[in-house]
Amino acid sequence: MKKKVILDKKAVDRTITRITHEILEKNGGSGSLSLIGIRTRGVYLANRIQDKIKSVEGMKPPFGVLDITMYRDDISKLRSPEVKKTEIPFDVNNMTVVLVDDVLHTGRTIRAAIDAIMDLGRPKKIQLAVLVDRGERELPIHPDYAGIICPVSEHHEVLVRMSEIDGKEEVVIVKT
Repeated sequence: MKKKVILDKKAVDRTITRITHEILEKNGGSGSLSLIGIRTRGVYLANRIQDKIKSVEGMKPPFGVLDITMYRDDISKLRSPEVKKTEIPFDVNNMTVVLVDDVLHTGRTIRAAIDAIMDLGRPKKIQLAVLVDRGERELPIHPDYAGIICPVSEHHEVLVRMSEIDGKEEVVIVKT
């Protein structure tokens, strides 16, 4: 399987730093922000953004973990869906929730995540931050913050590898 590296370890870190600053600029600081990472890699990205916000603002915004399995529109097609724990230990009402994921493709994961968040309350705003926007949307969902825009054909996949679970740090395109 041939791969093309589009972000190496240093570029991933720089990209997350830029996204963090864009979030802070757009929201006038971190006052009413909360971060919710979509399992799996979105959680690690949200955690890194939270750490970078702390280094800039001196405080960490509330942080949550979201599993969207039961909100998927294809749940009936999955043989044995693995449901993991959602952990959102704060009230989302009147908060600006920054939803974080690794790759935005069709928009279906984000639609499911918004449904899950709305079941918890009524945020003031929901914003979307992704490391990679690969295009080919099926739903009218677009990121507020995108690390890199990388349109690829349907015969390719964008893989985000993170040291916490993959042992290496990179974003690659592979032919499927």
